[in-house]
Amino acid sequence: MDNLITISPSPHAQTPTTVSRLMLHVIIALVPAVLFALYYFGIGAAIVIATSIVGCIAAEYLITRYMLGRKPSIGNLSAVLTGLLLALNLPSNIPVWMVLIGCVVAIGIGKMTFGGLGCNIFNPALVGRVFLLLSFPVAMTTWPEPIVNRMAYTDATTGATILGQLKQNLITPDQINLLDAALGNMGGSMGEVGAIALLLGFAYLLCFRVITWHIPVAIIGTAALFSLCIGAPVGVEILSGGMLLGAIFMATDYVTSPMSRSGMLLYGAMIGIITIIIRQWGAYPEGMSFAILIMNGVTPLINRYMKPRKFGEGRATA
Repeated sequence: MDNLITISPSPHAQTPTTVSRLMLHVIIALVPAVLFALYYFGIGAAIVIATSIVGCIAAEYLITRYMLGRKPSIGNLSAVLTGLLLALNLPSNIPVWMVLIGCVVAIGIGKMTFGGLGCNIFNPALVGRVFLLLSFPVAMTTWPEPIVNRMAYTDATTGATILGQLKQNLITPDQINLLDAALGNMGGSMGEVGAIALLLGFAYLLCFRVITWHIPVAIIGTAALFSLCIGAPVGVEILSGGMLLGAIFMATDYVTSPMSRSGMLLYGAMIGIITIIIRQWGAYPEGMSFAILIMNGVTPLINRYMKPRKFGEGRATA
């Protein structure tokens, strides 16, 4: 009786994949975007990124340890990733105290209220971003101009984003340099600049099989097709704003996205359509965050009606 055998139903699968390893892969994939942000926005980017990461770690530790009475879970790197993603969704001149409020909302409301990692319905970083956008709209829509403000922080020279200028009819699509948009030489949140950096991260995640292509391709492809149908500038819609950051790093969150491949395609397609609808006819020039959060709420329904095939079960035949 000293050598009891544990018996469990199949399948018996072993894998070296852990939560911390997956989080580390995503953090590594974001390194090119972080380097672009530091190059274009300098000291402001460094302050906001450091504050956001430290703030999220502290918020998760304090809530887990003193409010929930559980062992802190910051070792799985999820708080680090949330902080980094939140920072990349913010302008580089936002005050430190606003960043910390975003951290508390992202971790406290977006994550720990639902029970912690794996239980949250909505992407925590986007919950923090949208809360800041609705609470401090001026600070969240005041964008420092790249390069010229690398040594400035809250007193940086600001300007409108490409999407904002289009919304206000200040420029026309043919006046926009798509190469500058691809290289990140434009105003916006720190993670919106540098499409090339984000695509490098996408390639890394695909290479290490951290994510699949279904959600990002469905979002970008649907947004491009819908933009073409309504006469919107396709290149501008894809390369500017939070389209690539959201499609690659936010919408693909394991917890808040569908499980089946067909569900992923539907989820991504709806995000692409909703984003363009908000951009073209909504009050905000950017709609990626809202679109992802809306579809996060729909994910349980998608999982209910578009279930993956059971292990060992053959394909249905007519």
